[in-house]
Amino acid sequence: MPSAAPPALSARSGGLPLRLLLVLALCSMVGPAATDLYLPAFPEMARDLGVEAPGVQLTLTAFLLGMGAGQLFFGAVSDKYGRFRPLLAGLSVFFLASVLAALAPTLEILVAARLLQGLSAASGIVISRAIVADRVSGAAAIRVFSLLMTMVGVAPAVAPLAGSFISAAAGWRGVLWVLAGFSAVMVLGMLLVVRESHPVANRRRGALLGGLGEVAKRPRFLGYVALGGANFGVLIGVISASPFVYQSMMGFSAQVYGLFFGLNALGMMASGIISSRLAGRVPARRTLGVAVAVTLAVSLSTLVFVLSGLPAVVLAPCLFLLVSALGFVMGNNTGLALAEVRHVSGSGSALLGGAQFGMGALASVLVGLGGELTALPLAVVLTASSFVALCAFAATAQRNVPVQRNVPAQRKAAAPGSLPAPAADAPAADAPAADAPAADPSR
Repeated sequence: MPSAAPPALSARSGGLPLRLLLVLALCSMVGPAATDLYLPAFPEMARDLGVEAPGVQLTLTAFLLGMGAGQLFFGAVSDKYGRFRPLLAGLSVFFLASVLAALAPTLEILVAARLLQGLSAASGIVISRAIVADRVSGAAAIRVFSLLMTMVGVAPAVAPLAGSFISAAAGWRGVLWVLAGFSAVMVLGMLLVVRESHPVANRRRGALLGGLGEVAKRPRFLGYVALGGANFGVLIGVISASPFVYQSMMGFSAQVYGLFFGLNALGMMASGIISSRLAGRVPARRTLGVAVAVTLAVSLSTLVFVLSGLPAVVLAPCLFLLVSALGFVMGNNTGLALAEVRHVSGSGSALLGGAQFGMGALASVLVGLGGELTALPLAVVLTASSFVALCAFAATAQRNVPVQRNVPAQRKAAAPGSLPAPAADAPAADAPAADAPAADPSR
């Protein structure tokens, strides 16, 4: 079993080895794949299990709750015990949970299996981000995170369309069997490519959850956490409501719904690619701020359209613009957030992901309150989440002037030909404080 850390890549190297990036993307896809692949089968599942639409949506809610809690656990464990073993254990449990879900005879057992799927799938998402943070930083991290999120966008682009054809051929249980096969491929890829990136010397000492306490003391990091959670609420609100919006309200078939959903995800992929190319050229916060503002504007437009009683089909371009804008948010927000807590990136990634899926679980419940008759709950959730994201972005603004910016003034005051003495409380130029985030050229 691999234990030694490979040589770390320089923050200026621009990225990770392609095969490692592909495997990390595959591990990160477990959440979107397990969320989106079975969405077209929602109506069939409701009929087969004899439940209403909110009952089927509960399987999605259970998965998202498990993802939120699981990320907190696996993030803390990976900071203390390394990345490789927790990731292997989590993906292995996900395989077993996928088999249980495919065999579930009742809604109750299916919900329990989906909860276990979410708990174990969290390992792939949180530890993949931590491995990236271990290997690259600064503008390179923004670029890699944007590419990672773009590659992860393949899952929502392909999953609903693939799920519609799989469910037509093999039923909703066949869709869940495909998830089990996907998890087996993930485990194999991880064993072949992933190596330990968090050496023993860098691991946390003390209480298991102590890292979460450390990251919770950083206000700017918490602002990015709130922003990421709110925008993920937008994404999950669209995902969880989309089967009924497109099929029940707009009257499209499952196959056409899959095409529309794939188009939305392709928009997010395109924006993610553009975002990765902007990294290092345009400050990440500027890109993030524009994307958050656009998200709020489109969400407000959606609310106005719904209240105006316009045909449901007008929501299609709004949903496309919303999902596309998120491609500019996810990579930049993740990179900026983890730059604040590089020394405990596993716990930072865990809190970031936990907030995202916690907000996603709440959004999935709220958008289903109107059943299949109205999109008003969806429009309200999108607008409220986008407003919270804008407020969180404003809260992350840097208001304190760093100590280093006073150095030129100190040099002006120094006698000609003499070297200025460093301030007593200032760290050496080549030794930043251990609890301070690394300087980020992407800002």
